[in-house]
Amino acid sequence: KMGNAESNAYRNHLSRFLPEEQSDIDGVFDTLSGSSGSAGAKNGKASKKTVTLAALQAYTQEPLPEQMTLRLYNGMKSIDLTGKSSGLTEQIAKEQFVIFMSNLLKGNADEKITIIMRMISKVEGPVKGKQIQEFTEDLITSVVHVLSYRNELKGWTLENTRDSASGVKALASQLLSELKLAGGTKPLGPQLMETDFDQSVIEDWVYRVPQISIFLSAVIRQGLHVLHSLPDQTKDIVNLVPSCKGIKGRRLVSLFDIPSIIYINSHLPAELQHKWQLLFSSRLHGESFSQLCGHIVKKGPCIVILKDLDGYIFGGFASHSWEVKPQFQGDNRCFLFSVLPSLAVYTCTGYNDHYMYLNHGQQTMPNGLGMGGQHGYFGLWLDSDYGKGHSKAKPRCTTYNSPQLSAKEDFTLDVVEVWAVGDLPESTGAKGKKSILDVDPEAQAFLEMAGKCRQSEGLREPVEEEDDDD
Repeated sequence: KMGNAESNAYRNHLSRFLPEEQSDIDGVFDTLSGSSGSAGAKNGKASKKTVTLAALQAYTQEPLPEQMTLRLYNGMKSIDLTGKSSGLTEQIAKEQFVIFMSNLLKGNADEKITIIMRMISKVEGPVKGKQIQEFTEDLITSVVHVLSYRNELKGWTLENTRDSASGVKALASQLLSELKLAGGTKPLGPQLMETDFDQSVIEDWVYRVPQISIFLSAVIRQGLHVLHSLPDQTKDIVNLVPSCKGIKGRRLVSLFDIPSIIYINSHLPAELQHKWQLLFSSRLHGESFSQLCGHIVKKGPCIVILKDLDGYIFGGFASHSWEVKPQFQGDNRCFLFSVLPSLAVYTCTGYNDHYMYLNHGQQTMPNGLGMGGQHGYFGLWLDSDYGKGHSKAKPRCTTYNSPQLSAKEDFTLDVVEVWAVGDLPESTGAKGKKSILDVDPEAQAFLEMAGKCRQSEGLREPVEEEDDDD
């Protein structure tokens, strides 16, 4: 019988959720459908309560942009409950709601794809590149909006970062550049907008571009406020945005916008994705190369980001502490990136090991900070004669396969920022960083019993209040 098959499928979807997740989902559905304690759900049969578009809109009015609520509704509505009369399709049944949650939060690309197709377009059949672009921009906008609304930006704010609107467009373009037609060709630019993409191509894209699933998960969990607080359910979105230290209360607007922070952070080694700390900003610490060196040396892995006078924003990730020395340093985890006019990451080619270079006050070797390429021909170069730099790549940088990142090959620097990523090394006496004795009180007690005093006590810089703001 239809009824049994349907309730079996429904039970299978329900069984993907832990008991506390099930009750969380039930609670949200009850709120949306205006009921409380749906007795029907207890024995695997769904209750007959339904959710209307108006109810969903009222519930998500503040946390989500209206356009995204409509897409979620279309996604829920698209779930085909075999054997149901089609008269009910304007309202969302409990089964549809649960299957939607199950497929998008727990499913693979194959299970997600039909729903995503309906979220892109209400009409069945292939979709145009333009429609996928609008969906992707809506999705990224919604992630930024809902994380800001729920205070989940971890110290970043829309006020202390660059305007996110251009970042949304740049990130959407970057994700769309991964769309491949069946033959493997990638349509670009105006051609992309008019190309028809069928379900299998979009399924392949969702499978290869993890951001789509992660963003959808964040929008559903935070937007509908469901499964957001259960610890093992948020792994994929825990490091979506790193916590931000060192910018609060300084009236500084970073060169980064929220979408570019999310994208660049996802390319860092996993153990460095949880925290960024501002080490240097030319707006705060002055326009001086020796100041720059003083703030970034021996501080662990860093991100350098700069803006040239033409408004191009770009930079690089250094996998090791910067040291002033005449040799190349770093390893193949380093990369260069561009934020404006386009968002992209350029990783190592293996051609050479010229990952990072920093020198100052030498007679014989070039003085400045460089990444990739070679002396006099770096993928990214800041001269020790502050304000001058170059990005040379004819046609590509040998180390990172990056194009010219600046507007002009030889550029004039406008602003530079350096962010330490991950935890600062123990040895730096870094601001706000605990010494091993703070971390391990037993070790401290043991030393005191042995009559040893703490040598480092007087030397450490005071902890900045603002670094304790989480």
